[in-house]
Amino acid sequence: MTADPFQQRVIACIKRIPKGKVATYGLIAAMAGNPRSARQVVRALHSSSAKEGLPWQRVVNAKGQVSLPAGSGLEEQTALLKAEGVTFDRGGRIDLGTYLWGGSKK
Repeated sequence: MTADPFQQRVIACIKRIPKGKVATYGLIAAMAGNPRSARQVVRALHSSSAKEGLPWQRVVNAKGQVSLPAGSGLEEQTALLKAEGVTFDRGGRIDLGTYLWGGSKK
C-alpha cells in the first residue's frame, strides 16, 4: 500500500530532521500542509518508520517529551536521542528552544 500525498510529505519532513534536533508531531503536520493532523503524523511514523528508515526518535510531543509509555519505547527513544546529544531535564523534557528543528532545507 502506497502512502497518500500527505503521508509522503510527512515522511519527507521526518527524513530531514538532523541528528541532535527534534520536531513535534504538530510541526511535522504543519510542514506537510495540514497543521491539524498531528495524529496522522503518528500513524505515518507507526506504519512507515521501519520500511522508510525514518529517524522516528526525533519526533516528540509539543511539551518536548517522548510520548511513548515506559516499557513500550520510552527508554529506547530517550537513549537514541541522548546518543545524538539531546538532553532532558529532570522531568523528562527536552528544551525545545535549544533542540527544536526549524525545518529549513539547509
